[in-house]
Amino acid sequence: MRILILGDVVGRPARRAMRDLLPGLIEREKADLVIANAENAAGGMGVDLKSAKELLSAGVQVLTSGNHIWKKKEIYSFLDEHEILIRPANFPAGAPGRGWCFWRQNELQALIINLQGRVFMPNHVEDPFRCVDELLENHGRLSPVIIVDMHGEATSEKVAMGWYLDGRASVVYGTHTHVPTADERILPNGTAYITDVGMCGPLDSVIGMEREVVIQGFLTQLPRQFEVAKDNVALQGIITEIDEKNGRAREIRRLREYWQAAGS
Repeated sequence: MRILILGDVVGRPARRAMRDLLPGLIEREKADLVIANAENAAGGMGVDLKSAKELLSAGVQVLTSGNHIWKKKEIYSFLDEHEILIRPANFPAGAPGRGWCFWRQNELQALIINLQGRVFMPNHVEDPFRCVDELLENHGRLSPVIIVDMHGEATSEKVAMGWYLDGRASVVYGTHTHVPTADERILPNGTAYITDVGMCGPLDSVIGMEREVVIQGFLTQLPRQFEVAKDNVALQGIITEIDEKNGRAREIRRLREYWQAAGS
């Protein structure tokens, strides 16, 4: 079973790149399942109905998210009504939506879990380690293929989650920091791991935003309005191959696919 996982989708340039590049990428990599993090898809912060539907139309099958999922209130009812968009499972009880989904297509199936870290993160969420234990206890029997998006700031917390789930999850990957790490590997008990898969968006930027705006913010320490950058857009993520019978990883590989806007 081949799984294509794409990092945080940042704004309209990334959505256009997904529309143009993803179908060919799926065909080339023979991907059975496509997952992308959508929490920055609408204007660089949050996800709305339009951006979620664009990503699904492009070929994404499951959308994960993170701390910015609550920026657009119109998405709250979508979270409740559609399992294909999930939010971090360790938000307090009563939050819209849920933090896991069960995906099935023909003979293939997978359990996808979304978690959020607590180190240097703004939201007050529950312990992701105990949360994932509970999810695996309650739903782990649904499929041997278990995929975990660990949305967090601290590399140490994400690395710890990888080791904590080694042998219990097929893939543990990090999102949120938008910068891909070079530590992809298969851990000793068969879990594919990477600390951050990077972002889908403009690389000539500061994590997707116009760099001059961000630089001036650092220089002046004054409030500023972020703007999504436009140049040098790429899709970043990983391709993994998982044994669908036992859930163990066979391959993990980073990928970066550049997008050329029509007419440019």
